[in-house]
Amino acid sequence: MKLKTIAQCAVLGLALSAMPLQAQNQKADSTKLFSLSRLSVGGYGEAFYTRNFYSDNMFRYSHADRYRDAKGHGRVDLPHVCINLGYDFGKGWSMGSEIEFEHGGTEVAVEIEAEETGEFEHEIERGGEVALEQFWIQKSFGKGFNIRMGHIIVPVGQTNNAHLPTDFFTCYRPEGELTILPCTWHETGLSLWGRLGNWRYEAMVIPALNSDMFNNANWVKNASASGYEFRVANHLAGAVRIDNYSVKNLHIGVSGYIGNTFNNDIVTNEFSETSQYKDVKGTVVIGTAEFDYKANGLVVRGNFDYGHLSDASLISAWNKNQNHQSFSPYPRSLVGEAAIAYGGEVAYDIMRPMKRTGGQQLYLFGRYDYYDSYIPSATALTDYQWTDRHVMTLGVNYYPIKQVVVKAEYAKRFLKEQYNDEPMFSIGVAYSGFFTK
Repeated sequence: MKLKTIAQCAVLGLALSAMPLQAQNQKADSTKLFSLSRLSVGGYGEAFYTRNFYSDNMFRYSHADRYRDAKGHGRVDLPHVCINLGYDFGKGWSMGSEIEFEHGGTEVAVEIEAEETGEFEHEIERGGEVALEQFWIQKSFGKGFNIRMGHIIVPVGQTNNAHLPTDFFTCYRPEGELTILPCTWHETGLSLWGRLGNWRYEAMVIPALNSDMFNNANWVKNASASGYEFRVANHLAGAVRIDNYSVKNLHIGVSGYIGNTFNNDIVTNEFSETSQYKDVKGTVVIGTAEFDYKANGLVVRGNFDYGHLSDASLISAWNKNQNHQSFSPYPRSLVGEAAIAYGGEVAYDIMRPMKRTGGQQLYLFGRYDYYDSYIPSATALTDYQWTDRHVMTLGVNYYPIKQVVVKAEYAKRFLKEQYNDEPMFSIGVAYSGFFTK
């Protein structure tokens, strides 16, 4: 037995010595590369039922009288279900990723129709999206300076900076920012960020928005999307964010964006010297401010967002006159010279005064939002007054544990008097957290 064991060891030694040195090093490195302690797995998700006590008909603003007594309808939805994966490679290198399923994702099936002589058919069974919302590689040189490269969140606005369902009290994301800005806004680019004392900063270079996707109902919200397998980047844009935590329990943040958006599509045009579009840039400038205060069971939040679009009248004319095929993604809509959104919410944990809650929390909250996605230029011929809205929301958030919340609310949109107000009730459950330590 001893001789056999010695012989086996000798054979193994010869095999290892015969292995190229580079392969041996790679094998050794691979054993060190992966460690469960460096892996982070998490995510968040939401499931809601909503009853709209108003009509969603597309003509409810142009022919408001017809739908004044509409019964409305109910709906169930999975707004967001996300899976996060991250890994710390060591020596300051790490990666992060997030796969998002919006509204349940998509379901496309291939079926054989027997009654149609065995023909294969593609059938879309459910709408929704599956998107890679984050995928980045990061090099950290310390708390004060980090470089992040890849597909990253653009933290312009309060909701984009804190978009988990446990970061806000309403069932759906706050309506003002959700209407006029991409949300969650994610782009492929380069980010520099860090924290210095009570200050945190972030600056990034990303592809500019596409003015062909602007519209009256959502301003620039849909302009970060691309109907192609790639994101067009004829123009680049810049975004910046600064946060301060100097006052105990208080966070204050400001953010901004600037970029030229016109002619930022795969279908580009060479404009002659006499063309009215020769000097059009479509510069979008966005500025936001926000605060978040938490102490003794009280939570108070507020935000303000304002955006401006240069050459809005010419871009509106261009968008309306596009001669693309009917299946193109362009809305061919007028767009406002500006858009605005502001709001705030106050909540209190009524279980806090109780001595034994087992970590449970029960927040009663109220929220107010105002937004207008279409503020026309002085020369505009059309003013869509239904885009001017106030929203009041009252509700409750129950946390049986820190990572899980049950939400219920009653909300009502108040439009100008020629339109019908839009009340609704929502209830559902959400979670957010990491499954690994």
